[in-house]
Amino acid sequence: MRREMRRVSWLALGLAVTLPAGIAAQEQPILIRGATVLTAAEAGRIEDGAVLFQNGRIIAVGPSSEVEAPSDAMVIDGTGKFVTPGIIDAHSHIAADAINEGAVSVSSMVSIHDVIDPTDIAIYREAAGGTTTSHVMHGSANPIGGNNAVIKHRWGANAQGLLFEGVPPTIKFALGENPKRAGSPTLPGQEARYPASRMGVMDVIRQAFIEATEYKAEWDAYRARVADGDRNAIPPRRNLTMDPLVEILEGTRYVHAHSYRADEILQLMRVAEEFGFRIHTFQHVLEGYRVADEMAEHGAHASTFSDWWGYKMEAYEAIPYNAAIMTQRGVVVSINSDSGEEGRHLNQEAAKTMKWGGLSEAEALALVTINPAIQLLIDDRVGSLEAGKDADVVLWENYPLSSYARVRTTYIDGDVVFDIDQDMAMRAEIEAEKARLREMLGESDDSGDSGDSGNEREPGRESGGGR
Repeated sequence: MRREMRRVSWLALGLAVTLPAGIAAQEQPILIRGATVLTAAEAGRIEDGAVLFQNGRIIAVGPSSEVEAPSDAMVIDGTGKFVTPGIIDAHSHIAADAINEGAVSVSSMVSIHDVIDPTDIAIYREAAGGTTTSHVMHGSANPIGGNNAVIKHRWGANAQGLLFEGVPPTIKFALGENPKRAGSPTLPGQEARYPASRMGVMDVIRQAFIEATEYKAEWDAYRARVADGDRNAIPPRRNLTMDPLVEILEGTRYVHAHSYRADEILQLMRVAEEFGFRIHTFQHVLEGYRVADEMAEHGAHASTFSDWWGYKMEAYEAIPYNAAIMTQRGVVVSINSDSGEEGRHLNQEAAKTMKWGGLSEAEALALVTINPAIQLLIDDRVGSLEAGKDADVVLWENYPLSSYARVRTTYIDGDVVFDIDQDMAMRAEIEAEKARLREMLGESDDSGDSGDSGNEREPGRESGGGR
């Protein structure tokens, strides 16, 4: 079934390619044995380790001598290789048809769930880099943005099939340049959208929660009347913008806030405390090193970059020690991508913190595994190699916290979503199919063709789908 779904995905590119035979829906137990296992859990690093998974769940993790293979298991020799949990990207925009609803300052009524694009090739490419889960976020055009989605990189599934089941809901907030810049007119005759200043951003957030508090009180009063047996009670008018904010007040929806400057980070925490909730995770948070103690006291997490800086005014005070300093001050920190390209090598981004800040191997690996899982409240399912968790497992050909790292196989729920041998075979089939199509259209790969005939064929190549 899984192989057929992937074949359809390639058909969307105009290529009738069937993957080579492989494991579909984990038809048998899998045991990786003899590898160095980096668990991202209490067990730490296990030399000559083994990971056994079956029916999409991890069954056992430990020394090879202590993990027995079932009689029907596929046994993979991991000698000289490494095994880690699947990488988790806490801030991504892949697989989304659109990410911003910038027409209003408060867009909490919209959701990324409605625009998931399962054909985005980044899903597959990031799986090839060991990334198995991504937090697909609304953009940063609004002080209060839309609702986010968490996906697993099940390449070939439909939009619904990508969604990580049972994830607590999150919402995107944004501070600073992006939401205030979005208030500037971009088209002739377009009216400027409020806010246009940093203090205006805070005003929008505070006013929205004043309204949400009043809306919640109306519903609480209505439910109290119903509980008292009042059959004539009339429910308040439903407000889709206020509903997610009430969930924040009730502690059932979690705020992830785009942020840069220390002063704004502090101010948003004060606003949240004013209304009785907390900021769950600050995203980007490039000046988090300046207010790490205050963030830890508030209970906020941080999802940042490894060493990006200077790409806009807010980023000029960034330092490569940011993740390490916040970690050492007690903040749960992750390294994210915010990029379909960066999401393919988050292992290397995490490794930079071993140089910039002196984090240990376990601390660096946690930045892209168990820590983002904690931030997304899915650490009971993913983020470490422990019995009972989802079989989101990555087999590396060499040390993963290295620029030389290369993924051999990525599993999600025990199913192969990337395999280097399958990938190379698939590329060969694609090239063969291209050659067949060129021959069918009377085209040639010979770059030495005469100018006249080549010029005549070029428009056909461009419009005929040969790319």
